[in-house]
Amino acid sequence: MLKVLFVCVHNSARSQMAEAFLNRLSGEHFEAESAGLEEGVLNPLVVKAMDEIGIDISKNKTDSVFDFYRKGKAFSIVIKVCDEINGQRCPIFPSALHTLSWNIADPADFKGNEEEKLQETRRVRDEIRERVEQLISEYKDYSTSRK
Repeated sequence: MLKVLFVCVHNSARSQMAEAFLNRLSGEHFEAESAGLEEGVLNPLVVKAMDEIGIDISKNKTDSVFDFYRKGKAFSIVIKVCDEINGQRCPIFPSALHTLSWNIADPADFKGNEEEKLQETRRVRDEIRERVEQLISEYKDYSTSRK
């Protein structure tokens, strides 16, 4: 089983969606967690967008990547879903075999009325799902060889 950590700025949107998708779609091959570079709160539009497809993240808490680092948590793959500049602030996990950067737009930055922001959040949700499905496809064989 590969342990995967998704990191974004506040652990309020992108990383939460990615964690939920990987844990839902990967079966026994992966275990996902998520964390932020700074303390945050769940983005209500992200909670709504995920609920629309039957995934409830409303009770999730936000975690600090630095707490995970200090606790010595080990991950096989670390995926930075934030922009490159913020991703550079992420600590290096020595256990990580791979560190990936997905550079996905932050729903907190979307402009417009609530429906317009929700529409953009849905687009990001769907992009993250596609990337998670690709991750599963690319690393599934590797996860079974590490059992």
